[in-house]
Amino acid sequence: MLVVVDIGNTNITLGIYDGDTLLGSFRLTTKLKRTSDEFGSSILSFLSANQVTIDEIDDVIIASVVPKIMHSFNNGVRKYLKKEPIIIGPGIRTGISVQTDSPRTLGADRIVDAAGAYYTYGGPVLVIDFGTATTYDYIAADTTFQYGVIAPGIEISAQALWTQAAKLQEIEIKKPRSILCKNTVSSMQAGLIFGYIGQVEYIIKEFKRALKTDMKVVATGGLGRILYKETDLIDLYDPDLTFKGLKIIYDKCTGNDR
Repeated sequence: MLVVVDIGNTNITLGIYDGDTLLGSFRLTTKLKRTSDEFGSSILSFLSANQVTIDEIDDVIIASVVPKIMHSFNNGVRKYLKKEPIIIGPGIRTGISVQTDSPRTLGADRIVDAAGAYYTYGGPVLVIDFGTATTYDYIAADTTFQYGVIAPGIEISAQALWTQAAKLQEIEIKKPRSILCKNTVSSMQAGLIFGYIGQVEYIIKEFKRALKTDMKVVATGGLGRILYKETDLIDLYDPDLTFKGLKIIYDKCTGNDR
């Protein structure tokens, strides 16, 4: 069995694959001061909840954009799972050729999502990840990662409203009943959701216009579920895209994709 791990700025998500089947997933908040024992015990709890023993784990593969916790997390894996984790980075065979100005600065999560989308749904494909930041990444039909756009995530935008404007309160991020709002809460919700839908649709259209080609549009990330339902320009929403990408890359770098 394979443990796949995505370490993001807000959350750490873990999944377990038995062959090509995802058995379950688990989510932790990303905290910088957890010890290796805290990480290790959390992983063991996750395995136990899915009736999986340590002896059944063959490997662990990790994509991380938070370098500060990697020492503790990796040591937790070594100590509790007795495995040396595979880390997505330079030298790892991903099946995606990064053709940007600075390939080494591209986040591991974006490469993993690119692999997941391309090898699951084909190319050309535009991958939208609604995470802490929202990323729009274009992978051409020949597996090359060519272009990317980074925007503030919807939660960052929401926090900016209630932390920078003294009279605006913290709100639930959801679509209001109408754009015709008569109170502060629904007005903020409308600005966030309808405004973000506008951003998403405009950027998708600009990619298609600039490249003069059609493409499949795949969304992932926590709030992607909300926005996917509000536009016809996103073809599908896949909450497990990062897990799929990690599994695909693992199979490529270990020769299991032959």
